[in-house]
Amino acid sequence: MNNNATPQRLYLMQLGTSTFPTDPPMPGSAGCYLIQTSDGKNILIDSGFPADSENSTGVSPAMTEKNVLAQLAELGLRPEDIDTLICTHFDIDHAGYHDAFTRAELIVQREHYELARSGHPRYAGARPHWDHPELRYRLIDGDRELIPGLTLIETSGHAPGHQSVLVRLPQTGPVLLVIDAVMFQCFFTPERKAWAFENEEPLRASTRKLLNLVECEHVALVVFGHDGLQWQTLKKAPAYYK
Repeated sequence: MNNNATPQRLYLMQLGTSTFPTDPPMPGSAGCYLIQTSDGKNILIDSGFPADSENSTGVSPAMTEKNVLAQLAELGLRPEDIDTLICTHFDIDHAGYHDAFTRAELIVQREHYELARSGHPRYAGARPHWDHPELRYRLIDGDRELIPGLTLIETSGHAPGHQSVLVRLPQTGPVLLVIDAVMFQCFFTPERKAWAFENEEPLRASTRKLLNLVECEHVALVVFGHDGLQWQTLKKAPAYYK
């Protein structure tokens, strides 16, 4: 990757909608993201539900309406056009098409990769997709700037070694993709509660870390990974943030 390149465009690709099993139930959304850089590279973040799946977190896989391959095709891109795939975590609604991107370098937190490879049952459903033998992984530890204006933020809690993404765009400014570290805007508080499959102490620590980042970096937009109400208000592909 060209270390002098910078992010130029950010596409939010909505893969579908569903209802999350909260009390009361909340409208949810599923998505992945595409960053295009000044040197013409394509960086994908996550790949969504596979075609046939069951989600261990209680969210219906019926939310998938248009998969990542169809979304990319509408932008004139093929899987082989993706240079880098940032893997936030291996839950099945985020890693279901990783095996389509065998020409890309996949970047994941070492802690998360090693936990998943150890056979943790939570990630077994998507394993044929994220553990395909032709995939090339780069393992990182903690926060990492990939290129100027694109930083991975380690945000454990929802999952060990989960990572969020900070993108600095030329016109919009800093955009924070919190992914599943904060799935809904109403959860973006320091003393939030964890769901049954989450670890509350690191989840709260990651939330405080992200809240501090928003303040220190003057973040212009925070995108919450599954907030269906927020996603209704956002630009979605083929529109983009620049």
